[in-house]
This record gives sequence, C-alpha cells and structure tokens, in this order.
Amino acid sequence: MVLTLFKLIGGLLVLLLLVLLFQASRQPDHFKVERQLRIQASPETLFALIQDLRQFNRWNPYEKKDPQIQGQYSAQTAGPGARYAWQSKEVGEGSLEITELQAPQRVAMRLDFIKPFEAHNQAEFRIEALPGGASQVSWSMTGPSPFVSKLMGVIFNMDRMIGRDFEAGLHDLKALAEPAPATPAN
Repeated sequence: MVLTLFKLIGGLLVLLLLVLLFQASRQPDHFKVERQLRIQASPETLFALIQDLRQFNRWNPYEKKDPQIQGQYSAQTAGPGARYAWQSKEVGEGSLEITELQAPQRVAMRLDFIKPFEAHNQAEFRIEALPGGASQVSWSMTGPSPFVSKLMGVIFNMDRMIGRDFEAGLHDLKALAEPAPATPAN
C-alpha cells in the first residue's frame, strides 16, 4: 500500500515536471519588457538625466534596492562608451554601457549581467515631445530567452517583476525632472 502511494506520488511529480518542461519549451526565444510614463518636462531635461550615468543612477530603481551597492564608473560617464559596473548582494553583479544616442529622443544601453544569472540584454529609452512641454518616456529591455529563463518564465511573471522596477524608476525620474510646485508667498 505504501509502495503504491509512493509510486503514485512519484508518477505525479514526473508528470508535473514534464508539463513544466513542455510549457517552458513553448516560450518565445526573446523577451521584451516595456513601460511608459508621461512626464511634465522637456525631452532635453529627461535626456540629460538618462544619458549621463551619474544622473541615471539618481533615479535608477536597482541602485535604490541596495544602499550598500558597490559601483564603479568609467572615466567617461555620459554618451556612447560611458560604462558603469556594480556588485551587490541584492541586485547581483554586472555592467551597463551606453551604446547609442540620438539627442534628445533616444538612449540605448547594453546590459551585461554576471550574477545571479549571466544575461546579455539591450535597454532603450525613447523620449517623445508632447504638447504643453510634456514628454512621453518609454523604457524597454530586450534580450534572448535561454531555456533557464523560459523555465523561470513559466513559474514567475518576469514582465510584471521587471515592469514594476521600470515603473518605479520612471516615477522617480518624473519626481526628479518635474519642476516643484510653486509655494504661495505669505
């Protein structure tokens, strides 16, 4: 009786594993996460806060996740070739490098993650001028989905997890870029 129960449980676990592996194999080979936010600031103001990595890290949500993060900037901190590398217990280890600029509409970056997983992705910021001095800012990340990522994607909603960080970052960018409301004089 006990042996039969163990066989049944073992069979169910093998079946569950096979279903999980099958679902993972059906996931796309590439991913894209994107979030947008309307900010009451000029494209030039926003571009300056993105294309300079020291300014970028003032609102970068991943920097805020670990106050003990150890980061190192290259000699050049703005424009193509500017690079930032980090080590952190909370957000892992990796680097980012600005690869392309189209002032003031676009900043492209290469993201290389070493820990906790090796990954090589592309990030892109697009800034579109809107009427009334506002801008629409779009933050996206794309990259390949190796099988391990596909397997994690079956269990975790990666778009939601990364998307929440992008949303938090865009809101911090908004708080930094928008002019403070005028206080009435007494």
